[in-house]
Amino acid sequence: MSKMTTGHVTGKKVGASQQVKTKGIAAGTVILTLDGALPVDFLSPGDRIITREGMRVLRKVSVHRYSGPAIRVAEGALGHDRPEQALVLPEDTMILIRDWRAEALFGKAQALVPMSRLADGEFIAPTDVLSMRLYDLQFDTPQIVYAEGLELACDAVEATEATRIAAE
Repeated sequence: MSKMTTGHVTGKKVGASQQVKTKGIAAGTVILTLDGALPVDFLSPGDRIITREGMRVLRKVSVHRYSGPAIRVAEGALGHDRPEQALVLPEDTMILIRDWRAEALFGKAQALVPMSRLADGEFIAPTDVLSMRLYDLQFDTPQIVYAEGLELACDAVEATEATRIAAE
């Protein structure tokens, strides 16, 4: 679809003093909206976004830079062409999984987990980014949005105890 959603990627560790908040979706990541699939960069307040709960109006978009630990996800790494293209996400980006992984790894039909918990070192691999632009999408209530075929949490989703797996 579009180019890889990453900033400058390096194998070197980034110091804690250089890290900023990790909440958000990387520039270039395609989000499902009622106007079609659009890069997150093009979204603005008032846009109608398709979420797990149906259509929701986007209330606010915050943009910031991130440097630090991340996860590189290969195209199709989560099956059925998910994600639709290779992308890089901050390691604590929360993703909703609803396939065999949820049952095998967490003993539940679905689980909201940080991307780092799914790392296998090959198709979903840890990396570091020197500079990545992140877009924090905010709605009236916490939501799960569809991004490149993945279900990503926005607004620090407060999941029920049955679906939330703590990042330890």
